Parts: sequence; C-alpha cells; structure tokens
Amino acid sequence: MQMPIKHDESFRVPYRFSNSPEAIARFPFPFPDDSYMYSVNLEPHVRRGDGVFANAFDIDEHYVAECGDRARALAEQPGVHYVSLPHMMQAQWDILELIMESYSRDYPQCFELHKQGARWTWVNRLLGLEDSFTFGDPSTLPMEPFEYISRQAQGDWVLLEERDQTLYIGAGMTTERADYSIRFDLGMSWHEFHGPVPLAHEMGVFDKALKFMLRLRTNHPVRRLNWTTTVFPRLETSAETLPDWGPNRTMVTPENAGEAVHLRVELQPLHRLPRSNAIVFPIRTYLAPLCELVTNRDWGRRLHRVMRSLHQELVDYKGMTRYHKAMVQYLSAYDDQS
Repeated sequence: MQMPIKHDESFRVPYRFSNSPEAIARFPFPFPDDSYMYSVNLEPHVRRGDGVFANAFDIDEHYVAECGDRARALAEQPGVHYVSLPHMMQAQWDILELIMESYSRDYPQCFELHKQGARWTWVNRLLGLEDSFTFGDPSTLPMEPFEYISRQAQGDWVLLEERDQTLYIGAGMTTERADYSIRFDLGMSWHEFHGPVPLAHEMGVFDKALKFMLRLRTNHPVRRLNWTTTVFPRLETSAETLPDWGPNRTMVTPENAGEAVHLRVELQPLHRLPRSNAIVFPIRTYLAPLCELVTNRDWGRRLHRVMRSLHQELVDYKGMTRYHKAMVQYLSAYDDQS
C-alpha cells in the first residue's frame, strides 16, 4: 500500500471522510462512455497496474475505519448483517483460506499466515490481531470462520452455492449494503435476488451473466464494476436502516451536491472456491464525493453526460429521484462541451 492508513474516519453522523489525492487517482471510475446502460461487463480478474486491480483483493487507506464501522454495526444489530446457512461451513473455510492467503501474499508488511499442518497462525498488524487455530475446526476460532475473516476485510462478502443450474445465496457479511437486506435475500436464487433490477431482465443481462458464472473455474477469477450514488459517505444504506438515511435524499441542492452526493462504485472480483465449489461474490465499495471526482476534468465532463442522459427507470432504481436534477445541474459546470 502506498497510502498511509486513516484511523479517524466516520461513515455516520458526524461524518468524517475524504480521499487523499492518491486515493482519488486510483478510484475505479466506472464509465467508459458518455452514456450508461447495463451490460455483462465481466472480465478476467488479472493484475494490472498499481491501482485497485493490482492485487486479488484491494486494501486502501480506509481499511481500519471500515473494519471499525463493521464491528460497530455487528454489535448494534446482531443477526442482521451476518448470516449463514448451516450447510455452508465448507465454503466458510474456503473463503477464510482465500482471504488469508491473498492478504499475506499481497500485503506482507501488514499480514502473515503461518501453517504447520492444520495448525495455522494468522497475524493482522493493521488491527493488532494474532490468532492460532486448527483449520477445519470452528471451535478453535472465536466465531464462525467466515465471520472471523470478513470482519477483517473491506467490502461486503456473499457466498453463492450452485444447485439445479443456478446460484443461491448461502451466506453473507454485509455491513455496507446498498438498498437490500441479506436476511431477506438468504436462500434466494440468482433471478430472485436480482428481481428488483429494472430493464436488465428484458435485455437478457442476468441470463447471460448466470451462464458465465456457472462456467467459472477455480483459479480463474473474474471481475466487474457496479455503481450507484449515496448522499453523504454512509456505507450502510440497507432496507433495515432506511429511516436513518432516506431523508438525506431530500436535502440535496445544486449548491451542496458536490459535497453531499457521493459516487459509490463496487468492485466485484468473483472466485470459484476449491473444496465447496461455491462462488464468493465480494462487493468492495469505494466512495468519492462529486467535488473530488471533478478534479479530474475528464471524469467531471463524463459524469455530467452520463447522469444527464440516464434512463428514468435507472434514476429511480438507484435512488436518485429526489436529487438527480440537482446533481446534473452541479455537474454541468464541469462539462466544457469538448
């Protein structure tokens, strides 16, 4: 990691969040064109450059603050953010191994993993943890293996099991949810939990994506980007907490849109797990207010054109109905029409 870790950040009132210039430069800007419509934008998850695609799972300057926010959310609402069906234990050990091996390989200054047969020792210097346990024996950890390791990882994590030529949600750690409920979705099939998404079903996007996912092989991960917006840098915008953040949508004006409206981009590097054959669906969230993004002139120009031409059903689905016009008006000042 090239950036110092920030410790004094808050993703709740009173908000304290910003991106360093280095973080803005590596932000995964999701728009390759001046307009946006769904596509099956999956590509091989190969390492590239020194930004968010440099490692298997990206860690940045917000790591400690995000893990702290996760711990607080889990303590406040037990059983809401972390769920797992009983038969997903093998997949839980799979994902623990994948994250530990990836972090210790890609960030050796921050993490260590030592193996002596089934006896493993895990060191997380960023959070001040050192634990020894027996791989495969959940009684040797303070909690289920999936919960243990996902408390130490940025982003949300969903485990999908394959049955009957489709995928079902079998477990999830979700303290950064964008307008959904993991408790409600648990056990749903691929088309069921994607049901609320407008237009994409008619376009066949999810049918194509499912076929691609079912062909996913171990050690051949793929990735995609998804995006939405949120008002203020709040990570947790779930269905259960709507009364806490929903009213913020009415507060946006053209004058405060630059600081208030945040582009929320999800990097999703999907891996097939070796023992369980499950698929891990990470949702690594990056936030940046519009005022930071427009410091890149190309991004400011493109954001205006994308938002100005966005289909109304997508505006509504992504929760921007109340402030879309204010956002477009703010961004118009950064489109030089070139």
